[in-house]
Amino acid sequence: MTLGPLMLDVAGTELTDDDRRRLAHPLVGGVILFSRNYRDPAQLAALTTDIHALKSAPLLIAVDHEGGRVQRFREGFTRLPPMRSFGEIWNDHPQRAREMARETGYVLASELRAHGIDFSFAPVLDLDYGASSVIGDRAFHADPHAVFELGQAVMLGMKEAGMAACGKHFPGHGYVVADSHVDIPVDRRTLADIAISDLVSFRLMIEAGLAAVMPAHVIYPEVDTQPAGFSRVWLQKVLRHQLGFDGAIFSDDLCMAGAAVAGGVVERVAAALTAGCDMALVCNRSELADEVLANLRVDWPAPARARLARMHGHPHPPTLTQLRESARYVDALHHIAGLGSDTAALDLKVDPTDYCGRS
Repeated sequence: MTLGPLMLDVAGTELTDDDRRRLAHPLVGGVILFSRNYRDPAQLAALTTDIHALKSAPLLIAVDHEGGRVQRFREGFTRLPPMRSFGEIWNDHPQRAREMARETGYVLASELRAHGIDFSFAPVLDLDYGASSVIGDRAFHADPHAVFELGQAVMLGMKEAGMAACGKHFPGHGYVVADSHVDIPVDRRTLADIAISDLVSFRLMIEAGLAAVMPAHVIYPEVDTQPAGFSRVWLQKVLRHQLGFDGAIFSDDLCMAGAAVAGGVVERVAAALTAGCDMALVCNRSELADEVLANLRVDWPAPARARLARMHGHPHPPTLTQLRESARYVDALHHIAGLGSDTAALDLKVDPTDYCGRS
């Protein structure tokens, strides 16, 4: 049995009969978890064990767990700062910022892996233009080279903990004001303008071994009339051929307003997969998930299945208790706290706003 091209969500802290029915469908290859799926560490570990046991080829389990306001699991997990914190430190102490970002990536990934999560949709590689409220402090910096250095550091920390990184939102969501969760953003810059700014961090991360990418629900009309996640120009010509990316491509949530230009939900999924996404996300609308499962007809190539298989997490400590007893994990926590002791930029208290349902 191989992984299917759909990633769905589940209702609560335990699998329901409807969850099991949907996840057992051959089109399903992954599950994304949200805050409603978390009560405590033991419950989360039991939930991921149940999900992985549903198929002989275990479903991928993902989460949006970046730090700051986008951190799905909080009580019992380290409260991570928004990524802009490292950008602020970078301005005066680049090496310190890199070290802190790497240790944070390790803590982020090791805690998730200890609970059976395969990967997080992180890090954000958008540039901080000061324009986008939905990106905001999720972005490291306005300088694409700083974004690369810090994004690579987070990626290396995640890799050390057994987790692949997924950079988002290709080719860049930070320039536009509109929020693709509730609107259809339009970025009117030329490809040349984007190439010397937003694409720089993605290109350098790809060269450094980035495993996965999530495209933006943003239209760049000077390049293509379709949003990037539905665009063969962006996904095939630019990402695959010009940038040489051979990792997995995950659509952003296709229930978001920014995906509405492609039609109904079945048309959206088909358009994303046809354009070049390896896996399509349908989140927080169980009736739409059922519609897709009943009606989607798609030719799904073997290379896509192989790329997704590489997103499974590597071995991890079987319990959070064992992780907390490991010297590497303790050192990472102390390293972060020690480097942050003389600056207000690293604040482990986070904004209580939880972007539940957002990516």
